[in-house]
Amino acid sequence: MEELITKYFPDLTERQKEMFVSLFPIYSEWNQKINVISRKDIGNLYLHHVLHSLAIAKRVKFPAKSRVLDVGTGGGFPGIPLAIMFPETNFTLCDSILKKIKVVNEVKDALGLKNVNAIRMRADETEGMFDFVVSRAVTDLSSFIPWVWNKIEKGSIDGINRGIFYLKGGEVNEEMAAAAEKLRIPMNKFSKTEISDWFNEEWFIEKNVIFIKR
Repeated sequence: MEELITKYFPDLTERQKEMFVSLFPIYSEWNQKINVISRKDIGNLYLHHVLHSLAIAKRVKFPAKSRVLDVGTGGGFPGIPLAIMFPETNFTLCDSILKKIKVVNEVKDALGLKNVNAIRMRADETEGMFDFVVSRAVTDLSSFIPWVWNKIEKGSIDGINRGIFYLKGGEVNEEMAAAAEKLRIPMNKFSKTEISDWFNEEWFIEKNVIFIKR
């Protein structure tokens, strides 16, 4: 099923292709020991997890040396696929559950990913500043944004607006409006793109990449 990735990202290097191919045996092995992906869902790894994560790569090209924080990474999504896609970008993957970070570290080491740092920590405890935050529907936006808002540098980097890229399904317009009002963030800083604009598999219908500009 790694053909799903090359279908939408035909310009991958051979090294990147090898890494994506390696994801299935690595995750299959570790998922038997530590359940980070639903056992019923491991067969859909590339569609439901890898390609879903890479929707962010259709929305933004992270600049070299930029700093990305993946909040609530679980088994490494969206951070691991994005780190493969952007080898010159620095990724910090955080989760509060130790066993999930253990899996992320094992996957990182097995792939030889040098641009990933995995830490057991809550988002609001992370140190340092970042250019971008990514996450997969950890909670509602009104709760999520305050965890990371003051950890994101303002402005742009290499002409790309800094901010949050959030993967979330369903009708999100009301959620974005509620977050903007509650947190007093101008509504024009929120935007969304439907993932089905890029990927034609039925599973992506009603799934979105939300961007909140810092």
